Amino acid sequence: MSQTSQRPEQVPQNDHDPAEATTPGPDTGSTATDSTETGGQESDSADSPAKPGPGQPRPARSWEAVRHLLVRLHFYAGVLVAPFLLVAALTGLAYTFTPQLDQLLYGDQLRVERVGDAPRPLAEQIAAARAAHPEGTTASVITPPGPEDTTRVVLAVPELGDKQRTVFVDPYTAEVRGELTTWYGSTPLTTWLDDLHRNLNLGETGRLYSEVAASWLWVAVAGGLVLWIGRSRGQRAKSARGVLLPDRGARGVRRTRGWHAATGVWLALGLLFLSATGLTWSNYAGERFGRLLDAVNGNAPALNTALPGAEAPAEDHSEHAGHGGSGGATADADPAGFDTALAAARDAGLGGTVVVTPAADAASAWTVAQNDNVWPVHYDRVAVDISDGEITSRTRWADHPALNKLSKLGVQGHMGVLFGVVNQIVLAVIALGLTAVIVWGYRMWWQRRPTRADRTAPVGRAPERGAWRRLPLPVLVLGIPAVAALGWALPVLGVTLAGFLVVDAVVGAVRRHRTA
Repeated sequence: MSQTSQRPEQVPQNDHDPAEATTPGPDTGSTATDSTETGGQESDSADSPAKPGPGQPRPARSWEAVRHLLVRLHFYAGVLVAPFLLVAALTGLAYTFTPQLDQLLYGDQLRVERVGDAPRPLAEQIAAARAAHPEGTTASVITPPGPEDTTRVVLAVPELGDKQRTVFVDPYTAEVRGELTTWYGSTPLTTWLDDLHRNLNLGETGRLYSEVAASWLWVAVAGGLVLWIGRSRGQRAKSARGVLLPDRGARGVRRTRGWHAATGVWLALGLLFLSATGLTWSNYAGERFGRLLDAVNGNAPALNTALPGAEAPAEDHSEHAGHGGSGGATADADPAGFDTALAAARDAGLGGTVVVTPAADAASAWTVAQNDNVWPVHYDRVAVDISDGEITSRTRWADHPALNKLSKLGVQGHMGVLFGVVNQIVLAVIALGLTAVIVWGYRMWWQRRPTRADRTAPVGRAPERGAWRRLPLPVLVLGIPAVAALGWALPVLGVTLAGFLVVDAVVGAVRRHRTA
């Protein structure tokens, strides 16, 4: 219910509870001098300086100060970070349905007109693709995921940079169905939406937006949960219904806050999952995560692609997180070698869709990698000596370290492919729910604005500052090193938090000067 400048709704004093929230949104929170629940009329001390004046006793330390500090942190996370989260939610929602959008836009290339009895040899399909597109070299071949899908012949073309030209061939007739400029197997639309979600199509600089969102999302969620579940006033907080469902009898800002918080509780697990998985492949926090994998030997086992008797051992690291990358040879490979490598891999038990990549040089083997991303996933890889069709090396998904498995599966779940359509629906619900929570948060900020004739404002004031001066000593002793460690592990979180503190200190100093 929108609040106007008319007479504010009267709320019984014993039904007044703090204005906490569960997930991102600029709720002003509870303070030692909390405002009324409806008209937004706030006490002048809601953002008053907490530093005691001359002759005044220093405020006593109490655990309630922890709550006040969380409220202020949650408020600023909502006000300043929620726009980044809103963009991430909306772009992620669009990306979620790329499989359906790809079929709608590129169905002629991705699907066959009629399913035949048996596919033609890969050599014949590659020859048809190369006849239509002789440019570049054959980087890899991706077998059809299903009987109604086309074979993808991926060409490495120098002028395309890190992108490839993918030729789509009917596996039953060897007819070329078309070509697209792809990025690690992704269509142009999927690539564009992926970049929009990751970096707003602004390159490496734009990646800061998504890392800010991922770094602060878990902070806002965890802080909001603590505040909402730990409410000290009112009986609703003591029951599961009071935590999971909004109070339909409430009005004004309390009603908005109920929907904001209860929806956040339902979304909390999914939001924490998206934050964690997003951070693993972010720019700065992702680099820290890579160091952790190196330190605990948690990386995927490397496939040894050196042929027997080769002078220098080779290891294949051509996997690309989340997209199933393709390598490339310096000279065009013999099309017949693809059939030899595929037959050897099939005999070794590699079923489903696979990526066949020619050898990088004469001393290296060909690689065949499973690329089944839907649960149960299949990511076995083999190195094949095509001179005799022998398997020279193999890595199994079962042998991947647990941390690597969790990271890989988390990325697939984040992208909406791990559980198929169900995964897409869940992500869409989370994105829409997060959007609603953010909108409710800003609505609360507006509902709490002062509306008295002698003092008006477009939005409500921030919760009181200076709560850290009243924190118990154990919290300070343990909390400061913990925050420093988090700032190192999540550099973007650390830098933005430091920026918030500096701005807040400057604003507080200016207001104290004006008051004096």
